[in-house]
Amino acid sequence: MPLYRDEAIVLRTHKLGEADRIITLLTRHHGRIRAVAKGVRRTSSRFGSRLEPFTHVDLQLAEGRSLDTITQAETLTLFHARLGLDYDRYTAGTAMLETAERLASEERQPSVQQFLLLVGGLRAMAGGERGPGQVLDSYLLRSLAVAGYAPSFEHCSRCGLEGPHRWFNPSMGGMLCATCRVPGSASPAAETIEVLGALLAGDWPTVEAAEPRHLREASGLVAAYLHWHLERGLRSMAYVER
Repeated sequence: MPLYRDEAIVLRTHKLGEADRIITLLTRHHGRIRAVAKGVRRTSSRFGSRLEPFTHVDLQLAEGRSLDTITQAETLTLFHARLGLDYDRYTAGTAMLETAERLASEERQPSVQQFLLLVGGLRAMAGGERGPGQVLDSYLLRSLAVAGYAPSFEHCSRCGLEGPHRWFNPSMGGMLCATCRVPGSASPAAETIEVLGALLAGDWPTVEAAEPRHLREASGLVAAYLHWHLERGLRSMAYVER
């Protein structure tokens, strides 16, 4: 069977037979793939904890008809070792993994930008220097933008009129002017809109200077925007402190 190597983040796993697991991966060059890790559930497995969710690994795989087979695994970063010590960071990280899997919807389609965003987001989440909620919100906005759902916070998403504008609607792609406003649009504080733009742009000084109420309002809008564009919510978001 042809062999290939790639760098990957383990997104999730589930049991196969008595000793194997199917590992869902987001790889750097091959996009989302599923592969079998044979014997990984045995105590004598050579893979050990290298194929657990949140692990950044370098893999060698053998191509198969339906599922590839992992033949080698070398750990690059054990993100779960740090995230597992903090409930808020762990649950936020879980939402990041689920988002990555949902946005990389087609198997074997290259998703380099999504892969790099996920690695950077998990590194920031595990680092502990920034709030888990803000790291998650920034990751969600950026990953949606890479997937083609970039929100507009500075211009009207319908007519393009330069802002600032008052109304926000997930189904319309972001901010709306008074003329384009549709029923059901939210009217967030101007400071909240500034936070949303900063989260998308990675302007952390602005995010860190924001008041908690504006961060909370921004989180609610990010969740609504994500829910609309994924068409159904993330199961893991139910456990994230918002």
